[in-house]
Amino acid sequence: MSKIVSIHSFRGGTGKSNSTANLAGIVARYGYRVGIVDTDIQSPGIHVLFGFDEQKMKYALNDYLWGRCNIEESAYDVSSVLGHSANKKGRIYLIPSSIKARDITKVLREGFDFNLLNEGFQKLLTALQLDYLFIDTHPGLNEETLLSIAISDILVLILRPDRQDFQGTAVTVEVARKLEVPNMLLLINKALPALDFDALKQQVEKIYNAPVAGILPLAEELIQLASSDLFCLRHPEHPLSQVMDKVARMIMQ
Repeated sequence: MSKIVSIHSFRGGTGKSNSTANLAGIVARYGYRVGIVDTDIQSPGIHVLFGFDEQKMKYALNDYLWGRCNIEESAYDVSSVLGHSANKKGRIYLIPSSIKARDITKVLREGFDFNLLNEGFQKLLTALQLDYLFIDTHPGLNEETLLSIAISDILVLILRPDRQDFQGTAVTVEVARKLEVPNMLLLINKALPALDFDALKQQVEKIYNAPVAGILPLAEELIQLASSDLFCLRHPEHPLSQVMDKVARMIMQ
């Protein structure tokens, strides 16, 4: 059975898109067919992590939402990022949002049909024979994110060890429970290495009564990469990558 995995954070700057790309890459490396949809239409950018040339973007998610193409026509095979060591069955498809200013302005001004977005997700699962569809959501809570959360089999919430993140995540957890999301995981990002990770895990699990799938240390090597590649695929032995691999395996359970 195919699974829809939404990756969400209440605030921006949590590393949500980076986490989405790396988790999806790890799952595909294990031999699964994976899709990634950039539904952060107001501020798209996950395509940069895949080295995707915007000039080659004939169609984007926006075009499907505005009736210009079928959604599978906006999907691009970016499996080359997996490298030669990956399971040959693994594939990864990216459905980007347009980076053009006029398209972003059109979304902000006119919006789009959220039911059509849901239909598009289901069509992608079938047309591309996906095992997993990862949704990179827009931060905060709006109609689009509520839809993504509601139809998810797994919701991964990204938060930093920060009071504002803690408060916003509490709101999202409450909403997710009301929407009866089957499986919810918390992923703490950008934790200073000096912190007591075990104590932090216990604190967060007590606050939200939800499992912490992993704690990602703030890594200078990841910052230096500057979103130019999938860190976990290039440095699989790094402690951050090991945590990500653990989270990916929880998603695949």
